[in-house]
Amino acid sequence: MQPPIAKKLPKEFNIHNQIRTDDYYWLNERENEEVVAYLTAENDYLNQETAHTKPFQEELFKEIVARFAQTDMSVPYRYHDYWYISRFEEGQEYPIYSRKKESLEATEEIMLNVNDMAKGHAYYSVGGRSISPDNQWLAYGVDTVSRRIYTIYFKNLLTGEILEENLENTAGQCIWANDNKTIFYSRKDESLRLYKIFKHTIGSNPEEDVCIWHETDETFGCFVYKTKSEKYIIIGSFSTVSNEFRIIEADKPDSTFQLFEARERHHEFSIDHAGDHFYILTNWQAKNFRLMACADNAPTYIRASWQEIIPHREDTLLEGMDLFSDFLVLAERSKGLTQIHVLPAYKEGYYVNFGEEVYMAYSGVNPDYNTHILRLGYTSLTTPSSVYDFDMTTKNLVLLKREAVLDDKFAPENYHSERLFATASDGTKVPISLVYNKNKVEKGKKMPLLLYAYGSYGHSMDPYFSSARLSLLDRGFGFAIAHIRGGQEMGRQWYEDGKLMKKKNTFTDFIACSEHLITEGYSSPEQLYAMGGSAGGLLMGAIINIKPEIYKGIIAAVPFVDVVTTMLDETIPLTTGEFDEWGNPKDEVFHNYMLSYSPYDNVAALPYPAMLVTTGLHDSQVQYWEPAKWVAKLRTLKTTDTPLFMYCNMETGHGGASGRFERFKETAMEWAFLLDLANLCD
Repeated sequence: MQPPIAKKLPKEFNIHNQIRTDDYYWLNERENEEVVAYLTAENDYLNQETAHTKPFQEELFKEIVARFAQTDMSVPYRYHDYWYISRFEEGQEYPIYSRKKESLEATEEIMLNVNDMAKGHAYYSVGGRSISPDNQWLAYGVDTVSRRIYTIYFKNLLTGEILEENLENTAGQCIWANDNKTIFYSRKDESLRLYKIFKHTIGSNPEEDVCIWHETDETFGCFVYKTKSEKYIIIGSFSTVSNEFRIIEADKPDSTFQLFEARERHHEFSIDHAGDHFYILTNWQAKNFRLMACADNAPTYIRASWQEIIPHREDTLLEGMDLFSDFLVLAERSKGLTQIHVLPAYKEGYYVNFGEEVYMAYSGVNPDYNTHILRLGYTSLTTPSSVYDFDMTTKNLVLLKREAVLDDKFAPENYHSERLFATASDGTKVPISLVYNKNKVEKGKKMPLLLYAYGSYGHSMDPYFSSARLSLLDRGFGFAIAHIRGGQEMGRQWYEDGKLMKKKNTFTDFIACSEHLITEGYSSPEQLYAMGGSAGGLLMGAIINIKPEIYKGIIAAVPFVDVVTTMLDETIPLTTGEFDEWGNPKDEVFHNYMLSYSPYDNVAALPYPAMLVTTGLHDSQVQYWEPAKWVAKLRTLKTTDTPLFMYCNMETGHGGASGRFERFKETAMEWAFLLDLANLCD
């Protein structure tokens, strides 16, 4: 079957006295029947050309799903007088949310059975569940399109009644005032920017809701939350490089929000409250952040009144905090690894010891302010996701649950993980986390290897366990994560050195990691594969324009590849809020730099490797037309006859399918693509 060839309708962009032609700009017409036909043709081509792997894809899907317990339940957590639970029943795709009063032995109260709610919908997502302080009301958001636009509904948990009033075009989450009837929520504008905060009273007409904050700066968004102490409600405004907050007492929902600290460019901070103080995580004169505090009865909360609690450290990034009445818990990152720092009475403390070299640890669901038990999450490349309760007084660590892997062949000791370091072009040492099955890979021998990375927004890609990944490892594949600049694995500077005018470090770091794995004998150009999604898809597009010959195959998931055109269009979701991440192409310096690496603009007559590109028609973060245009252009210019496939999910958006197991059909397709290239489909 011949691949679909998109027609060319040249559109010229003239900016900074430069003319740039886009032959496939017309593909951005979502409602155009010809566009839908083209996307459908791409799916048909994929299905035809991979028909020989369909039985194998089904085998992989069943294999992946079989590793999960069909009937499963989260570890319950306590909030006010109830224990809250989410669970799955056999054969069901969606969770059941329930609770039990005071004791886990009490009768279960079903709050939401999402399986029943989702009937008749191709996509269904429940987000932002919020319980009123008196435990009577549940507010929850529903998205049936996968555009991350939620309608909020209200359910009386005592009577089961769902109110007719609902709140549309929201982020899905709302915050209850302490009067049990007033809520605060955020709405989105046409570009899906969170731009207004509204106040609603249960039983009133939503059309009469009062806008209490309008974020008029299009480079900012806004949100609302309640402090851990439940004493304050806070409106936050945020951009890539600055924040601003306003507060009221949760007991006084009709009062006027008071400015906490005005926005200032390059001042990033967050606030929470415990006891009689606000605690501030700030990068003010502290690149890796420090912790400060100020009394909650201060006449103003400007920086002059802040007192330092934890100073700045050159070798440690302060990433987050969790406040309790008698304990302060900090999430820190040192030498690329996360650490949990516990400070009793908010004074000198200690670190939780997990006893493993390469891992990921984080504070879990901890809504109870007056507890000495800390819920922790933990995982590594060889350890399934685990939930612990840690007694902050006795330092006793208790394993509550470890993700079941229902596979007789699985045992953590069968897998080897290690940390490697590649040398970037400027001499920087870039960490790599590697795992493989010791029984399938002979030490010292080259192996087919999938290298994964993200590398943007300061998002650190920690070494995590994946049950689905076992289907690769158990067939002889290795898996590695490149901790490239643009993330924050090695501190805040690691992020700063991979954004704006230093963005190309992200790409050259990944190539350096690839070449290190080749030169050290772990893999070869005939066996090395790469994968990334969203901004990681941009990474995939950039590296194959630079060094296509060192990769056998590429998976680019929902890839952000048309950088300049997207960043020039401020009607597209996320654009205005991301000028400080990528640059504003209306500035000629940024325009020229972005144009020099934008994957779509730099497609050339090159020997591109085999590629699988995925997208979703309703994607609100990376619009489907970016990968569609990219694939169309690649087809006309690539000099190799390697496979080039695009899969467009016509029913979902950025996150893929909504069901518990349905999403693994796409994973099975991706793994089959790789294993077929590696001749390991048997």
